[in-house]
Amino acid sequence: MVATTAGADERIARLGLLRRLLLKPELGALIGAVLIFVFFSSLSDVFWSFSGVANWLDLASNPIGIMAVAVALLMIGGHFDLSAGTMVGTAGLATAILTQNAHTVIWVAMLESLILCLAIGFLNGFLVVRTGLPSFIITLSTFLGLQGLNVGLTKLITNTVQVQGIDKEPYVSGPHALLASNITIAGQPIPIAVFWWLLFTAVGSWVLFQTRFGNWIFAIGGDKNASRNVGVPAARTTIILFMTVSFAAWFAGNTIVLRFNSIQAVAGVGQELVFIVAAVIGGCLLTGGFGSVVGASIGALIFGMTSAGIVYANWDSDWFRFFLGGMLLVAVLANQFVRGLGARRRSL
Repeated sequence: MVATTAGADERIARLGLLRRLLLKPELGALIGAVLIFVFFSSLSDVFWSFSGVANWLDLASNPIGIMAVAVALLMIGGHFDLSAGTMVGTAGLATAILTQNAHTVIWVAMLESLILCLAIGFLNGFLVVRTGLPSFIITLSTFLGLQGLNVGLTKLITNTVQVQGIDKEPYVSGPHALLASNITIAGQPIPIAVFWWLLFTAVGSWVLFQTRFGNWIFAIGGDKNASRNVGVPAARTTIILFMTVSFAAWFAGNTIVLRFNSIQAVAGVGQELVFIVAAVIGGCLLTGGFGSVVGASIGALIFGMTSAGIVYANWDSDWFRFFLGGMLLVAVLANQFVRGLGARRRSL
């Protein structure tokens, strides 16, 4: 119920608690996560045990959860990055090749890998801004280019499609402890990436809802031309958002290579769709201007729980794609319903 009087300005209209909850973009994802938890808990005692929870948190955190945060910010700003998954592989491969084949100190290799990823993100954003082409097209070309370079250069430099042995590098203990170690709680080791994911989510949510930059993201996603007319630096904001995705890809890629001490040339290929689906499940609209970082992380959590739950239930892993398709459809319909509520509220 809308608590307002006739003739009152709709901008200051007060909403009832139920309507406010329904307008939260992450509500649908939260309900879905609870239902999935209850469903798989009823099928397997291991699923809701401490070790089970640690397992599906691990599956949700890296790279899906960390990347979903950055991808959600970009989608709220009205753009896509189809190169995000491949860039995860590019980041890990760059660090591994620089240490293994160029004999670069790992800290320096990670810095050079970061510069490379930020340059790719800047190029994506710059081309989107300057050409006016859809980000779908720009980043699709980046995806194809990086996929070819990852495989081609890895084979050229190493004569294989895999780089390994990074754990033998001097000074690797520092970055490994920072990105790939475990934190033991009640006797259960939990990857530190889980806590990094939670930090990324908290920072991303704060930026989105508590800073001027967050207002700019919503503005350019809702109406880029209108936002420019009121002084929003749309071009700069867009480029920063693409660079945010590339930074997250660097973080995720280096976490993977440090944790497993190896990386494949095809690492990350195809996961860009998973990141986007997680953000959509979490309430982000494909048209931009609406969404939630927390919701995207809940979407990633749903992926983790579903992946682990199917294994614990002894189902064929092919069912995961069925769940993925179903969750995506339900999320899009739920988002449409929520936007419809918002439109009816403005018409009251």
